[in-house]
Amino acid sequence: MISLRDSLAGRLVLTLFSVLILLFLAMPIVLIVVTSFGSDALGSFPPDSWTLGWYQQMFADDSKWPAALSLSALVAALTTVFSVVLGMTAATALVRSELPLRSAVYGLVLAPLVIPQVVIALGLFLLFEPAAMLGSPIAIALGHTVLASPIAVMILMATLKGIDERLEDAAASMGASRLTIARRITFPMAAPGVVAAAVFSFITSFDEFFISQFLSSVDTVTLPVQVFNVLQYDVDPSVTAISAVLIAVALVALALVGFVRRLGSGKQGGLLPVETGAGITKGDETS
Repeated sequence: MISLRDSLAGRLVLTLFSVLILLFLAMPIVLIVVTSFGSDALGSFPPDSWTLGWYQQMFADDSKWPAALSLSALVAALTTVFSVVLGMTAATALVRSELPLRSAVYGLVLAPLVIPQVVIALGLFLLFEPAAMLGSPIAIALGHTVLASPIAVMILMATLKGIDERLEDAAASMGASRLTIARRITFPMAAPGVVAAAVFSFITSFDEFFISQFLSSVDTVTLPVQVFNVLQYDVDPSVTAISAVLIAVALVALALVGFVRRLGSGKQGGLLPVETGAGITKGDETS
């Protein structure tokens, strides 16, 4: 039986369907970005005229967007630190040690990814409310860490599994301590994975809504919660500008991950060069 890929017509059909699917997935993003530059207050597409007024309105004197944006950035930064530290610790324990019930522990670490977020948010609310921590950036960051740390663990586990353990064993055989091995070998080689885990943790926190909604207060409102509050009773065209900013942040973060991965793979490619012999070239070999 001839498959579609074996003929020119089949390849053209597959290419066409692939392009159509990609356009369908990207169309909402394109609509948001284009609409953010339109002058129509109702956000019509295509815009009748173009303006930067909605972006200027974001940073007006009476605007609430700068405070929400700065709070989301602060919470995302704290979440990134917490998630990377916990993720590196858990990934090292799961990959480099003989941990009892490793599968059960790994399943417990990944449990927040399958539990509905509203359930996690309610549990965190019941945890932080008696401690009078609602509205605290630390409390919101700790709540976001529950969702971001499993992603960091998965990324860092894959990174550690890709590091040749013979390098660590060779350093240990020469008298290096565990701290020295981690500082001089493991962490530098795991740097691309650490950066990827940090970026995805930041994005997860920056876009998180349910936990932020339950743990926020009147004075501390994150960006997704502010977007929800604005759109709940009215249509504010400045939301399209905020959405375009969020899309830009995500694209820049993904581009950073790709750049770091490419840079890291290039550096690691020369860590274990293969030589034909010590000071012997193929032309000098004798039978």
